[in-house]
Amino acid sequence: MNAVDPLPPTGSGLSQAEAKARLDRYGPNTLPDSKPKSLWSIARDVLIEPMFLMLLVAGGLYLVLGDLAEATFLLMSVLVVIGITLLQERKTQRALEALRDLSAPHARVVRNGHEARIPSAEVVVDDVLSLREGDRIAADATLLGGYLEADESLLTGESVPVRKIPDPGDSSIFAGTVVTRGRGMARVTATATATALGRVGQALSSTMEVTSGLQRASRRLVRRFAVAAMVCAISLWLLNWLWDGHGLVDSLLSGIALAMAILPEEFPVILTVFLALGAWRIARQKVLTRRISAVEALGAITVLAVDKTGTLTQNRMRVAELHVGRHSFPAAEAGLPPEFHALVRFALLATPADSTDPMEQAIRLFGAERLDAGAHALTKAAAVKEYGLDPELLAMTRAFREAPNEPYLLSAKGAPEAVIELCGLTAAEQDVLGSEVHAMAERGLRVIGVAAGTWGEGDWPATQRGFRYRFIGLVGLIDPPRPAAAGAIAECHAAGIRVIMMTGDHQATARAIAAQVGLSLAPKLITGAEMEALTDEQLGERLRHVDVCARVQPTQKLRLVRTLQQQGEVVGMTGDGVNDAPALKAANVGVAMGERGTDVAREAASLVLLDDDFASLVVAVRQGRRIYDNITKATRFVVAVHIPVVALALVPSLLHWPILLMPVQIVLLELLIDPACSIVFESAKASPAIMRRPPRPIGESPFRGVNLGYGIAQGMGLAAVLLLGYAFALGRGIGIEQGRAAVYVGLIVAVFLLTLANHDLSHALWRGRLADNPWLLRMLGGVGLMLAGIVSIPALRSMLGFGAPDATTLVFGSFMLAGCVIWLEAVRHLTRHTSLAIIE
Repeated sequence: MNAVDPLPPTGSGLSQAEAKARLDRYGPNTLPDSKPKSLWSIARDVLIEPMFLMLLVAGGLYLVLGDLAEATFLLMSVLVVIGITLLQERKTQRALEALRDLSAPHARVVRNGHEARIPSAEVVVDDVLSLREGDRIAADATLLGGYLEADESLLTGESVPVRKIPDPGDSSIFAGTVVTRGRGMARVTATATATALGRVGQALSSTMEVTSGLQRASRRLVRRFAVAAMVCAISLWLLNWLWDGHGLVDSLLSGIALAMAILPEEFPVILTVFLALGAWRIARQKVLTRRISAVEALGAITVLAVDKTGTLTQNRMRVAELHVGRHSFPAAEAGLPPEFHALVRFALLATPADSTDPMEQAIRLFGAERLDAGAHALTKAAAVKEYGLDPELLAMTRAFREAPNEPYLLSAKGAPEAVIELCGLTAAEQDVLGSEVHAMAERGLRVIGVAAGTWGEGDWPATQRGFRYRFIGLVGLIDPPRPAAAGAIAECHAAGIRVIMMTGDHQATARAIAAQVGLSLAPKLITGAEMEALTDEQLGERLRHVDVCARVQPTQKLRLVRTLQQQGEVVGMTGDGVNDAPALKAANVGVAMGERGTDVAREAASLVLLDDDFASLVVAVRQGRRIYDNITKATRFVVAVHIPVVALALVPSLLHWPILLMPVQIVLLELLIDPACSIVFESAKASPAIMRRPPRPIGESPFRGVNLGYGIAQGMGLAAVLLLGYAFALGRGIGIEQGRAAVYVGLIVAVFLLTLANHDLSHALWRGRLADNPWLLRMLGGVGLMLAGIVSIPALRSMLGFGAPDATTLVFGSFMLAGCVIWLEAVRHLTRHTSLAIIE
């Protein structure tokens, strides 16, 4: 229950101590959500996997045969593999939980008299919320001041925004709804399940649980392999029992061994672990992944359409220059000449006192520093009437009354061309001002025009065009480029990724900034007005050669995304406002701003830049390519490693040889294969050339023919070498147990060789850089321990059906090892000089 305590003073809000006490008393402001899987649930899911069911059946059959040692080993191996799986699942789960914590919504509240941004879960009853356009409201509340319009479709299904004012009939606002317009302060009346949203039982969906396209494809593939494995296993069982005369139980065990060899149960593990841990690694680079599918798409991005302000620039706007008449004043100089006082004063009057826009904050800071107290006084008053920015007229007007019975004082600011239009200047005056605006913009300044006027008594006009203004002057502001922007753009160009800068600035300003960040030596530009005049086909053709979109409106970004996608581009789009949300959702990878973005933009996006820095986004692209490369390597390894295991389980039966592989031997191999898939390849570093190659096609998959074919070629060669070795052993009179041991030892070493070979296709096996991935050295140690156990522990050898190695066996094994190395190097050399080459 959430009790309503006495209302605190709106200006100060709750104290931190009182807020903590209420949080402890009523609990967090969260709705019931799915709980993390327990260890028992994970273990249960593992046990119903086909692989583990087959292990349990095999263990039971060994018990029927009276082979207690084999049965015990198999069942203990099941526990070991379950333990490895539990560790993988917990690591993945912790990564996802960390991402959920980062992506949890936040709210602005007044605490101890100061506005603070806190997790929405910490909002308590009687907190005072500070709300603005784009915020998702954290709790049910009553509006205390201001004016809002809220989208309540989550609760009502109606998409038309609802007006909210501090009136008993229209002041209630609700958790989960979105502020689409206005600003205001509200007192929280209910949180968590006591809210209207909580009462209807709706919880915010967790985007992190949605499976990706690759995950769905891998599960379909595994299901098909499972059916094939069962058919082959039953066929082999009947073949061995009815044709070769093997015992019923032995024949069944060989069939189970074949099914275990065929089933590539590692694929879902690879994709789940790699994508989740990849998202966690990306988050450490200050890029939050809200949708796992974005990790897949990152490596395929061909165009990055990015906002200039705050992404390529530092978002530290400051006034740099003033212009009145024929006079200019650089803001770096001290003081403020009298002829510029009116310009600064009216610019301040046109700027809301509580604005969070960096440009408007810069104007207010400059005015507070340069104007005297008398000139600055009216700028702190509330406006009597306001006209906001309009896509048709990029200007805003605010009206004040200095004294009773005097006309209202009007102050307007906006894009120079819009303010010039409002002032009705002559053509000659427009030409002079246009030249000055162009000159300031070419210096990289963001230029706004300022105008003033008066209004007597009477009805207010419907639009700003109903007033008469006089032009006051121009204000030039500068937002320096981020130091890392130029390097990040150069890296994108080297990686075959086009960067298109989007801005609402003047064309000349946009060109100047584009040149400063290295977008192009001579940036080609299109304006929002030009975009409106073009058909989709014409716009698509223009965009092939465009570097900059200037004077572009947020609503035009959606068309920009769709036009680029129609040309076959894979688009990454940045945005921060409410109007950016459709474009962010439509983009292949929508990227919202974490510091200055709205809740609506963050929820629509696939990624969130926690520091708003373009360089962080480029790091995420590099990580996305690394993750995809590692998935490709692991997929190829799984295919390659299963081929010799299948061959050694199947071919001896077809050729009436002694059975070579049984379940107890295959499960021992799994102790090497599973960690290789989920740990060794996931930890592989990015190729040095990863950002010097073009993006991969969006439809490309690790399961594509060339990648699987490479793995099949590797595996078939190793299978042939090992089968020839077994045939040689049988033909030369080497004991079955010794021959089986030599081939199995060769198979264990082959697993490590395949890991090494697929880890880096650019180097020969004997030049493998083990130090690049510490897990390779650990796996090598595991191989050594396994081989030492087989050679030196009689009980283990007996359980596996192996004989004691002698000199002949060792020489024989060495020849098989040499054959495996030669084959893997031959495949690598051949494919690197043909059209089958795999770029890594």
